[in-house]
Amino acid sequence: MKAQKQSLSDFEKYFAAAGAGKSILAFKKNATIYSQGDPSEAIFYIQKGRVKLHVVSEHGKEAVVAIMEAGQFFGEGCLNGDTARVATAKSLGDSVIVSISKHAMREALKNEPSFAQSFVTYLITRTGRIEEDLIDQLFNSSERRLARLLLLLAHFGKEGVPQPIDVEISQETLADMIGTTRSRVSFFMNKFRKLGFISYNGKIHVHNSLLNAVLHDKPALRTDDSSSNS
Repeated sequence: MKAQKQSLSDFEKYFAAAGAGKSILAFKKNATIYSQGDPSEAIFYIQKGRVKLHVVSEHGKEAVVAIMEAGQFFGEGCLNGDTARVATAKSLGDSVIVSISKHAMREALKNEPSFAQSFVTYLITRTGRIEEDLIDQLFNSSERRLARLLLLLAHFGKEGVPQPIDVEISQETLADMIGTTRSRVSFFMNKFRKLGFISYNGKIHVHNSLLNAVLHDKPALRTDDSSSNS
């Protein structure tokens, strides 16, 4: 946690104002930041809001690959030689996002050791999260995957305090993110509500009991739903 706070501090200092190669952009809800296939010339840092990344296959199948939050980067593939965007990025609400050209980012990484160290720490942390997501997708039921996703979106909650997911997110999006159908997500959401794991009050509120159920692998999250993974 200390490393994350330091990283955020370093990033905020660097992105506090526009400068050479940097632009501070404002996006409304559902605005497209870039589209799949667009030229990849900049990396983006979220100062405020959330961003959804989704891809569409050659056969038209769509998948949500990530929801990025304040303090996170996206579009960093341009630093590794990607010439085209592999996903579409859309703002989930009013967002403030810093765009930095790949040249300016490379210069910052080369000339500012503290910033470079923070960025490397961020990438290592993100890689670990991606590995956890892959393990979750391969080995857990869709019900348990949904529970984990809700906990992540609510930042796992604080003891005894329901945590809201402060963005509108549809059941279709939740289904796309965990690889199941909307009907299964609806079934599990209703089940979680009846068990007291979540509540609705304009937004989804995630309760500590859902975290306890996941940590202690309660039977409620060990249903056989193999048919929903197709």
